[in-house]
Amino acid sequence: MQEECGIVGISSSDTLPFDLYYSLYALQHRGQESAGISTYHEGEMELKREMGLVAEAFGEKDLNQLQGNSGIGHVRYSTSGKSRIENSQPLLVSSSEGELSIGHNGHIVNSNKIRKELEEEGHVFTTGNDSEIIAHLLSKNYTKYKDIVKAIKKSMDELRGSYSLILLWEGKIIGVRDPYGIKPLCYGKTSNGYMVTSESVALDTIGAKLIDDVAPGQIVIADEDNLNKYTYRKEGTAHCFFEHVYFARPDSKIDGKLNYDCRFNIGKKLGENYPVEEADLVSPVPDSGITFAIGYSEATGITYKESLMKNRYVGRTFIMPGQEMRETAVRLKMNPVESNVKGKKIVLIDDSIVRGTTSTQIIKQLKKKGAKEVHLRIGAPPIRFPCHLGIDMATEEELIANNNEIKDIEKQIGADSLNYIGIDELIEALNIKKQKLCLGCLTGEYPV
Repeated sequence: MQEECGIVGISSSDTLPFDLYYSLYALQHRGQESAGISTYHEGEMELKREMGLVAEAFGEKDLNQLQGNSGIGHVRYSTSGKSRIENSQPLLVSSSEGELSIGHNGHIVNSNKIRKELEEEGHVFTTGNDSEIIAHLLSKNYTKYKDIVKAIKKSMDELRGSYSLILLWEGKIIGVRDPYGIKPLCYGKTSNGYMVTSESVALDTIGAKLIDDVAPGQIVIADEDNLNKYTYRKEGTAHCFFEHVYFARPDSKIDGKLNYDCRFNIGKKLGENYPVEEADLVSPVPDSGITFAIGYSEATGITYKESLMKNRYVGRTFIMPGQEMRETAVRLKMNPVESNVKGKKIVLIDDSIVRGTTSTQIIKQLKKKGAKEVHLRIGAPPIRFPCHLGIDMATEEELIANNNEIKDIEKQIGADSLNYIGIDELIEALNIKKQKLCLGCLTGEYPV
């Protein structure tokens, strides 16, 4: 699975391009396909976008050429629109009223309808992603109402789906979160301005202080001196539970919860409810399974030890080439530690199972290196339905849990035993009310 994007906006910074660069570096896990920065300088926008990782997209010379003391940045993984430079973000849209730059995390489910209506009104699109549709809609409404807050609210009347937005408009930074708060967004104070971003780790990276999460249906507008908040409307809360389980960094605070604590508690819950008798070690699938495994180890008293080493230098150029090469692909990313594996009964902890291909190959690798038994424990309940709200996930037919019982999956992937955390157990571990989470990929019931 892949998230779509990470976004950041900073107002009033003397070292703006470098602050944006380091912030995007902190959000690199949210998208490795492209990176971009847009700045506002003396009434005009400057834009730099490239394919690849943040370090590949920007050199020191590039950053020095970007002028201004307010700007926004974006890292992308595509869920709509092909992987090419014109679909990278931030996007820049011009109208008779000026320029607007936008970065978007999420997915608009009625984007085709809105696009058709805008095209009939004369709007011309150059990309295949729904972020450009939002930009044109905002530009249209601002031209009509001449009030940026009213333009945003009118646009939100039409948008259906998940969206956290970062806008650059007349030197101001604007953060917008959909009425359900599906995708994360928070804001904080820098030394001489404000910052809005997907995750609190970006604030930490440049020494800014977290103030709060942007509430569902809330608009925040920041300039050099002030941060103002406006309420559109709140439909209820439906935070994506996978932010806590997988997508966001463990050291991020998302909607008031430190992700490390969430994952540790899930691991403890797995250990309490799904122990393995006479296991020799608890081991994570790195890196996402690490915190779960530490919690499992504490709950059971089974020794925590690494059985797999991850190749952390496999970047965006690493391409999953097809089913016949999956085994080689997994070996390239992870390799067993033979001395920790041979003759051992291993409790292996991972965040989720999607198709089951990776789990199958990892278990096969461990047993080839002499593992006596491999018992798999999963920190997310079975994924039975696709996500329509911004996660690039397999189709319903490809999801191994869609039409298989747990015992069938256990047999298919070659595990000696398999247990997932249950939905109610997950809710208890996260300490978040069930009605405040989007669990669509687990239940088939979506907030929109």
